[in-house]
Amino acid sequence: MTNGEETQNKSFLESYFKLSENKTNPRTEIVAGITTFITMAYIIFVNPSILKLTGMDANAVFVATCIAAAVGTIIMALYANLPFAQAPGMGLNAFFTYTVCLTLHYTWQQALAAVFISGVLFIIITLTSIREKIVDALPQTLKFAISGGIGLFIALIGLKNGGIIVANEATLVGFGKLIEPSATLTLIGIVITAILMAKKVKGSILIGILVTTVIGIPLKITHPVPISQLVGLPPSIAPTFFKMDFGGLLGLGKAGVVGAIVSVLMVVITICLVDLFDTLGTLVGTAQKANMVDENGRVKNMPKALICDAVATTVGSIFGTSTVVTYVESTAGVAEGGRTGLTSLVVGVLFLFALFFSGLVGMVPAQATAPALVIVGVLMLGSIIKINFEDFTEAFPAFLTIVIMPFTYSIANGIAAGIISYPIVKLVTGKGKKVHPLIYILAVIFIIRFLILPE
Repeated sequence: MTNGEETQNKSFLESYFKLSENKTNPRTEIVAGITTFITMAYIIFVNPSILKLTGMDANAVFVATCIAAAVGTIIMALYANLPFAQAPGMGLNAFFTYTVCLTLHYTWQQALAAVFISGVLFIIITLTSIREKIVDALPQTLKFAISGGIGLFIALIGLKNGGIIVANEATLVGFGKLIEPSATLTLIGIVITAILMAKKVKGSILIGILVTTVIGIPLKITHPVPISQLVGLPPSIAPTFFKMDFGGLLGLGKAGVVGAIVSVLMVVITICLVDLFDTLGTLVGTAQKANMVDENGRVKNMPKALICDAVATTVGSIFGTSTVVTYVESTAGVAEGGRTGLTSLVVGVLFLFALFFSGLVGMVPAQATAPALVIVGVLMLGSIIKINFEDFTEAFPAFLTIVIMPFTYSIANGIAAGIISYPIVKLVTGKGKKVHPLIYILAVIFIIRFLILPE
């Protein structure tokens, strides 16, 4: 490349991403992008391991995960010019698998249809004033509780998948046999990842997955593949591409047409609520730390960022993966100085490169991804410190939201418990007028759902 070409490229990057205006430069943005990718790349291992339990082809899910992450993040770069990365969300992939498919007995094709509908609904919500109304309606307490409850839920899944927690007839659950190779490897992985996190090593979760996978070889849990097979052309996306079943989604017939509609509403509302507040929380929290807000404290290009998130979800469902969200790991890149879409462009390109490493993904055992679920659970649980436990009318709905999720193995049940109990305790204490009307409407919908579909 000649000096003239290099200058021209820098000029393009400068003008498109407004680097000087955001007090950054190409080198800083590239380093920030690499940092963000390293911290969130674990999802390409974890997502297939969770979604394959529904019967989905793990290799196709791997491709869908990479494509959805790349498309969503690149759109974020080019349209919103923000340094935030996207990928299928932890928690929502568990909801897809354990609640929608394994509990409500939808097929994964029908579940993908629900994800697509939620993505389209999210686009409509973002383009209208409905978004602001929903944001204003849901109490802060429930927002924090939902995040904390999801943290406990996915941590439980990790401990179960790793053999640390097992079923027990006397006590419901109990410790597994920790001397068994499966549980031992999971424990080693948790300790390694926790140490890396404590030392604030970049990419701790990804490093933990890879190291645990290697340790699993002598334990005969990891089955290595030849080096020549680690890198190659991406697997076929055909098993999951455009497999959405809209007809079957409403034709389940568990409790007639009304029951089917209520069930679908519950699924779609849950996906939308979790996606909306997960993304809003990440955008607001990260932007405030990096001073990327306007004079009114609003995140720059927030509506565009939410559109990117919604489009990524619809694209992801078409290719064959669960809901796409904006990743809190984006804070790692922002901490490195990332301030523009050039950071997220780098992340998106790296996800495309990851498509050629499917052989490595196939090697990773459940015991290596289980620690990642536990650690992410710890991080998500941190939100509960913002809940006002001194006020019982705030603490009780939050408590129900948090504990019902892991105890019933359902994110939707936890959200429903919180939304139903919140207006009740407010009404009986004379604070009913402080509750937004939308919460009353949602509470009625969830009550009807429990009456018609008690599971």
